[in-house]
Amino acid sequence: MRSTDLRLIARRFGSSTAGAWLRTVTVASVLAGCSSPMPPHQPTPWPASPRPPAPAPGAVPTPTPGLASTENAATRPALRPPAEVRTWTEYRRQAAERIVAAADPRHTYLGPVPEVLLAIPVLEVELNADGTVRRIDVLRQPSQARDTTQLAIDAVRRAAPFGNVSRLPRPWKFAETFLFDDERRFKPRTLD
Repeated sequence: MRSTDLRLIARRFGSSTAGAWLRTVTVASVLAGCSSPMPPHQPTPWPASPRPPAPAPGAVPTPTPGLASTENAATRPALRPPAEVRTWTEYRRQAAERIVAAADPRHTYLGPVPEVLLAIPVLEVELNADGTVRRIDVLRQPSQARDTTQLAIDAVRRAAPFGNVSRLPRPWKFAETFLFDDERRFKPRTLD
């Protein structure tokens, strides 16, 4: 990562968050530079979601917000309604917890972060006033295991909506760093 990229990130996230994030990225970069070249890695596909049952004749299917077309409410874990929060720090914590709760437990971990990570994608999530996802931007795309970026985006979409943000200061955005281990399981950096 170039120093101009790091300065841009520092400006975007503020000094305290950027300092912690930059330390994490720097350590990961140093560790990646010290390792021997990795053999090509064949991604382990996640099991396909079960097909939703066919609607009754004449029934009109209703889409569930935040779900991919192959999922329905029966395959999605039950999420508690988001609590009202007063700060962006509380909001980011609640969003990270929802991302883990909405994911298949086989695709997440909450223990210590491994010393060497497979990939570290960083997403910026822009929200509507009601906490639904307006847009997701990729702030950092890993150079290897690039498919982990899409896995992170899918995890964010499954966890939405994140709760009302209309009382929080604008812009209604938050960033999340996803720490993927060798088994392609992730942990949101906010929960570390």
